[in-house]
Formats: sequence, structure tokens, C-alpha cells
Amino acid sequence: MGILDQNIDYDRPVKLADGVFWVGFADLEGRLQCNPYLIVDGDEAILIDGGSRPDFSTVMRKVLQTGVSPRQISHLIYQHYDPDLCGSIPNLESLIDSAELKIISHADNNPFIRHYSVNSPLLCIDRLERKLTMRSGRTLRFFRTPYAHSAGSFITYDETSGILFTSDLFGSAGAFSNWRLFADFDKKCLGCEVAHPERPDEHCKETASPCPWSGMHHFHRKVMPGNRQLRHAMKVVKAIGATMAAPQHGSILYRVEDIAAAIERLQRMDDIGIDGIADAASCPA
Repeated sequence: MGILDQNIDYDRPVKLADGVFWVGFADLEGRLQCNPYLIVDGDEAILIDGGSRPDFSTVMRKVLQTGVSPRQISHLIYQHYDPDLCGSIPNLESLIDSAELKIISHADNNPFIRHYSVNSPLLCIDRLERKLTMRSGRTLRFFRTPYAHSAGSFITYDETSGILFTSDLFGSAGAFSNWRLFADFDKKCLGCEVAHPERPDEHCKETASPCPWSGMHHFHRKVMPGNRQLRHAMKVVKAIGATMAAPQHGSILYRVEDIAAAIERLQRMDDIGIDGIADAASCPA
């Protein structure tokens, strides 16, 4: 059965692969969509980009619906320090209530994450040799994507499922009322050169659906600091060869051809962040 053949109930966790679940809050009313993910292997679980404080009750309910108890969560992974990822840390720590719980991020993120009243040890991916091996032997690998969009940004690759958790990379904004968990690209979209980042909700004349490139372009133009940082991040992503890209915002890319098209498209964008400001080059140093 294909991933889109399952009857998706957004009020419950959605299985992406064996032991991998989306446990987010499906906000269809117009907010920026956020996507926490849970990896379960035997009696151990890991939560990636656990979500904001307002979304905590929904995220934890879905974690419980997978059959995981809070005490089974051994690690919380935060790929940067924004509140839409980290806001619920105090709630998670309180409910997990384990002296063994550890938080993983990067040293450049950790001084900011401490401001969420963190009690658990804060580990740096570099000190872990950029990998985390679960008790079963399942390995998660961490790849630095500096300044995409924070200095300590990184992405996480699950070797077992082939899923790459991409944080803000491949995120999208716009067309919130038409949000779906899995990006269902029309074949016509893959080679299309048209995008209107200033109008991310505009529908395509060819497919009669919101343009996926406009929403993705708009998001990266607003969130990433510049062209160079985004291109470097895409080089890192391309080398990994993931079979699925699961971003923290927007929709999951579940086909390798969609991932390849998105990489190529993002690499060619030339108006990202400061590079999209017309008079930036003339500003005094």
C-alpha cells in the first residue's frame, strides 16, 4: 500500500515508515504548519522538534496513541532553537519525568535553548560524533547546515527508514487552508519554471492547485539569511540521498523525484534573505 493510500486521520499519529510517526497538530485554519516527529524502536523513543507550548497537549496525545509511554522517550532532538520547536520543553520534561532524559542540539543552539527552563543535560551533536545510536542499534546521523537558518542548524537522517528530517529546509508557507501532510506534486510541477513567492496562495493555471514552488520560495526567502547558506545546505542534503524529506513546516516530500526537483529549484533561487533586498549591495559595511 502506498503512503497516500492510507486513510489519513490528522487527529491521530500518522505512520511514515516502520517506527516513524508524524505527531503534529494539523492546523487548517491558517497558522504556519509545524511537524514534530517520533521515532520508536523497541522500548525506546526519540522526539524530533517537539513543538510549541500551545501544541503540547495534541503532540503528547498522539505520542501516547502510538503506544509509547512518556518514560520511554530517551532523547529530545532540536535542530534549531525557535519556539515553534522548543516551546514545549518544560512540559515534556515534566511529563517524561526521567533523570535519564537528554536533549540533543548543537553548541551554537544550546545557550538559547537554556532559556526554555531546561533541566535535562544539553548535548552537542559534535561531541556525539554527529550520530546517535539507539539501544537496538538503529542509528540517527546528524549533518550540519549552518545558517540555514541559525548558526547551529542541522538535519537528522534515520538510516533505517531513509527519512531525512530537514528542519526548516523544504518548508513552505501559503495555501494553509489546503495544507496536506504529504506533498502530492503534479508531474507538470517538476519542470515548471513559474513561481510567485510574493503570492504563495495563488493557484496554478495548469493544475488548478496552489503552486508548491511559490509557497516554498516564499518561505525560504523569508526565513533563510542568504543564497550562499541555502545552496550549501542543499549540497549537504543532496549528498545524503534520502528517500523522504520530512520538514518541520509545510508538507513531506515522499518521492525521490520530488526531493531532487526541490533541491534543484532551491539551489537556483537568487533572492533569498538579504540577497533579495535590492539595495543590499549598496549598504555601507
